[in-house]
Amino acid sequence: MLFKKKKLERQVSLQKKVLDSILSYCQMKHPNECILILKGKSKQGQILIDGLVIPPFNYSGPTFAGFPHSFLPFDMSYVAIVHSHPSGTADPSVTDLHNFFGLVSLIVQSPYEDDDIFAWDSNGDSINLAIT
Repeated sequence: MLFKKKKLERQVSLQKKVLDSILSYCQMKHPNECILILKGKSKQGQILIDGLVIPPFNYSGPTFAGFPHSFLPFDMSYVAIVHSHPSGTADPSVTDLHNFFGLVSLIVQSPYEDDDIFAWDSNGDSINLAIT
């Protein structure tokens, strides 16, 4: 094919200080889900996450978390979203996939330890996640 593009294989790098903030926020909101917007840079499939934002007017309960996108200030550094699953697995639900925001989605499962965070693409496929 003449115009076939090579599929980018995404790789996510999450700074340790951001991971620590995510885990602390998840523990604080437990037993409810929590939701955060992740900031960073993306170049040729390599996504570096170096900051986070608590979305304005976010809401959550034991099985849901969200925010109205219309109140979100425009910012080109938003690259992903992270939310917690207080009970169960870190696999994305159908609702998670339908409400996908950014380039990747991170999900943290309870008990919110360093190894309890996973990255997913919009199809629900796992993406390699490195802590830097």
